[in-house]
Amino acid sequence: MAAGLISVAYVSSEAEPFDDARLAELLTHSRAANRARDVTGMLLHRRGRFFQVVEGPEDAVEELFEKIAVDSRHRDIRVLLREDIEVRRFDEWTMGYEPIVEPTTPPPDGFRDTFDDLASEDEEATSRAVHELTVWFRARIAPAR
Repeated sequence: MAAGLISVAYVSSEAEPFDDARLAELLTHSRAANRARDVTGMLLHRRGRFFQVVEGPEDAVEELFEKIAVDSRHRDIRVLLREDIEVRRFDEWTMGYEPIVEPTTPPPDGFRDTFDDLASEDEEATSRAVHELTVWFRARIAPAR
């Protein structure tokens, strides 16, 4: 196992609405800060909710999450999964991001419309859902981010 690598997945609500320009500013800042800390990860935003995974050296991820926890842009932060990892899932992204647009057709059965269902009391179900969402993200996004 690579010494000291961890992954933290969390959800939060935006304190104030984020438009595309504000999200772009957040991503620019996050990517530069993450590069300096050797942190990688992914971010999804939809309907006023964020889902994020950050991974890297334990001290860097813990320090970053402490900043996120007091960031006035977030509220209702809930850690879904914190785990030691052997290898990074997002090693090519300082912060991968995919804008999620409203569908124009009815969603298929089992489609995740929000991130609310990730916050289950069943830790095994939450862990499985987080891993499924990260696999979906990696399959959709080209690694140039």
